Amino acid sequence: MADRDLWLNRDRRIVGPIPGIAVGDAFFFRMELCVLGLHGQVQAGIDYLSAGQSASGEPIATSIIVSGGYEDDDDRGDVLVYTGHGGRDPNLHKHCVDQKLEGGNLALERSMAYGIEIRVIRAVKSKRSPVGKVYFYDGLYKVVDYWLDRGKAGFGVYKYKMIRIEGQEPMGSVNYRAAEHLKVDALSMRPTGYLSFDISMGREIMPVALYNDVDDDRDPLLFEYLARPIFPSSAVQGKFAEGGGGCGCIENCSIGCYCAERNGGEFAYDKAGVLLRGKPLLYECGPYCQCPPSCPNRVSQKGLKNRLEVFRSRETGWGVRSLDLIKSGTFICEFSGIVLTHQQSEIVAASGDCLVHPNRFPSRWLDWGDISDVYPEYVAPNHPATTDLNFSIDVSRARNVACYFSHSCSPNVFIQFVLFDHYNVSYPHLMIFALENIPPLRELSIDYGMIDEWVGKLTM
Repeated sequence: MADRDLWLNRDRRIVGPIPGIAVGDAFFFRMELCVLGLHGQVQAGIDYLSAGQSASGEPIATSIIVSGGYEDDDDRGDVLVYTGHGGRDPNLHKHCVDQKLEGGNLALERSMAYGIEIRVIRAVKSKRSPVGKVYFYDGLYKVVDYWLDRGKAGFGVYKYKMIRIEGQEPMGSVNYRAAEHLKVDALSMRPTGYLSFDISMGREIMPVALYNDVDDDRDPLLFEYLARPIFPSSAVQGKFAEGGGGCGCIENCSIGCYCAERNGGEFAYDKAGVLLRGKPLLYECGPYCQCPPSCPNRVSQKGLKNRLEVFRSRETGWGVRSLDLIKSGTFICEFSGIVLTHQQSEIVAASGDCLVHPNRFPSRWLDWGDISDVYPEYVAPNHPATTDLNFSIDVSRARNVACYFSHSCSPNVFIQFVLFDHYNVSYPHLMIFALENIPPLRELSIDYGMIDEWVGKLTM
């Protein structure tokens, strides 16, 4: 990406916030921080402008990573005592010589003198990360004091007291730890506000909590919970049931099998079940396939994998957030309700019931997995044939957690049409995937396309 000039914010003279990066954003790989310009050092904990790059002619620190690797650090969230770099034995991870006021250490001292805001990224251990840790951008801090101290190993270390600037969004690392505690003992952290610990009443693999500490609204409890949509029998039976049969794979599917060919010659998921690239229509292995349940081409049909919570907000009404960290490309849930034909939709619409129209969702799948800029020689696969979608989903009496996603023109989730239990291309499942890494407790938002009264009915 660097060779093709695809790194963002490559000018390391950017001090303060990075455009497009929000406080609380999560990253699974340190190289992501480099690509986005959030922290330009692959290994070093202090990123800074050299004297030659700085307008003042002195080194200026721009960002630090707090990883817990220094025994002399003292991290209390809003107040941080950060240990300078250098002087450590790489094998023992302890100081073996005195640190010097040079390089990044000098840059932090000069940033204090000039009142420079410094980006702080915290590394938190996580089993959901391929590298065992997740990096959270926790916002801007200022160095207010520094001193040379005697470290725990007996050698001189520079320490920098940093104070978080007020008025910023909550820290991602704090929300992550709070969400982990909520999953274990919710009532100890929130003794009031829970209306239900599982509105699905066991219909989902994972419980879906309902929380409201704003008002007395209990509406989500009034609907029947449908984990899967109910399709009209005329749309999914007969010739639409088998759809030409399934694959004959004895083990997990591989390139060249029947289901791969249905998807244009390649599968949409990696081995971990992450969506690699969007498609106008995606075929998962179904009941007529011989492959086992562990096949990586069976993802969205398995249901929820994250702890979701419907919550009440003064700003948006009802919304949904996750207690788990969600990786970009991960399946979240399905949009569920009673599926109506076009003729049925016209009749129901006249009565004022709440209908969701799949053809109004923008083709956000186009934004996911396009690698043509990185590999110009890449030849995109042929996409499966699609047709106009004229059905609707009635959520006025029965629905699921997806119906409470808020609207956004810059959403963090998107709709991917999927077939697996029948093969009528006119009636696909509406599966929801993460468009970006979504940290715990951040609201999930979707682009409904046309904003009209039915969106309001979902969130009020």
